[in-house]
Amino acid sequence: MTAPASPNVAVGHVLRNRPFLLLWLSQLATQVGGNMVLYGLTVIVLKATNLSSAVSALLLAFLVPAVLFSAVAGVYVDRLDRRWVLVITNVLRAALFVAIWAAGNDLGLIILLTFILATLTVFFTPAEAAMIPFLVPREQLVSANGLFTLTLNGAFALGFALLGPLIVTLSGPEPVILIVAALYLIAGVFCLTLPSDPPPPRAPESALRTVAETGRAVGGTLVELREGIRYIRSNPQISWSLFYLGIAASLIGVIGVLGPSFARTTLGLAPEDLVVVVLPLGFGIVTGILLLNSYGRYLARRRAIEGGLIALGILIFVLTIAGPISSFLQSLEATTEIVDLSSVTSLVAVVIGIAFLAGTAYGIVAISSQTQLQEDIPEDVRGRVFGVLNMLVSVASFVPIIIVGPISDIFGTTSVILGVALFILLSGLASVIRRGPLQPAEELATAETIVEGRALDSIGVTIRTEEPERANPGAGDDRPAG
Repeated sequence: MTAPASPNVAVGHVLRNRPFLLLWLSQLATQVGGNMVLYGLTVIVLKATNLSSAVSALLLAFLVPAVLFSAVAGVYVDRLDRRWVLVITNVLRAALFVAIWAAGNDLGLIILLTFILATLTVFFTPAEAAMIPFLVPREQLVSANGLFTLTLNGAFALGFALLGPLIVTLSGPEPVILIVAALYLIAGVFCLTLPSDPPPPRAPESALRTVAETGRAVGGTLVELREGIRYIRSNPQISWSLFYLGIAASLIGVIGVLGPSFARTTLGLAPEDLVVVVLPLGFGIVTGILLLNSYGRYLARRRAIEGGLIALGILIFVLTIAGPISSFLQSLEATTEIVDLSSVTSLVAVVIGIAFLAGTAYGIVAISSQTQLQEDIPEDVRGRVFGVLNMLVSVASFVPIIIVGPISDIFGTTSVILGVALFILLSGLASVIRRGPLQPAEELATAETIVEGRALDSIGVTIRTEEPERANPGAGDDRPAG
């Protein structure tokens, strides 16, 4: 019997799980540090060359490894102890940051070292994602994924838009690189304390082929990669979840590139006032987590995702006309003398309100999609599927950084944002129409719970019956046979 999932699991309860806390702290250090160093390297490259093409080359050095190697890395992650993957990649990346610092203004060497560093990150990301369901009980997956999603999104604002510029202003870009190297080293120490997560044993019928498979591991990587992609294609629910997450990631990339221009040209704010949009988005994501935990059991997860996409598209569209909305509300407020509503009809107040609601919708989409993936993907292919996911997310995040800027220069920032809003809205509607009515299993898979009564625990975490409060993620014998 599977113990029923707790209906409400707060983020604070998840953080009392010490292994998960250390994994999250590792993510916090690497995500914030990675965005800080991206800003610092951009400054160094611009100072050395004064060429936008050089900055594009730097960004491509971050992008290309994720596109080329993410899914391949997932194959190897499935063969290795994920704890050691996390430890080794963090330590090696810390060493590479020191090497980048020592490279000075040598652009070619900086780009080469950045390429190697991004390649190591390709191995780190699927191992980190696959560790979450290993470390936490399944009733805590929504909160755990919500915290990771919040950290991922907040890291860009905190690292690239706040800490990176602050440290560069105070002491120059070079110290940023050394600070980030220390952060990655600390993250490696955190990961070293995690329980071991060795690869699952091979099925009995494949035991006789173990030696042969080991010998052809390198040569058969592309074959296994195709198997992972074929698995995704043969499971429409997983394919749709990857699609949802790709949309969420692309939105973050667009905000990162066009945010300052959007604040100036569309909202009439100063570029540095982008915080008016970013902070409410973050609070909105937190609210999305709370809503999922408190009321998600009343709504099918697929409908939560689709509704979130539709709402997000509408809210982004409304954000582009925040100025006229504020003017209209102020004109209405001027006609009544009963209550002073100026504080809620100002442009800043309208932007904050819309951004907060958009963040709530985004959080519901991203967290629900990630949780759906972790429930649906069997452990023996989880690494390669998350590798494909990382490739998709990397493309969706970095391609806008490279192409959206020039497009907005031609057509205008507001037009591009409107196009993004329309695409997100149509994606939600397409999901409703193409996928059709909810299947019985989808009706049971609510936004807050998993489907109960399964014979196998497909996410590979411990089933708790007698001691639901005890967490022992390292005890492989507690896992159901499969």
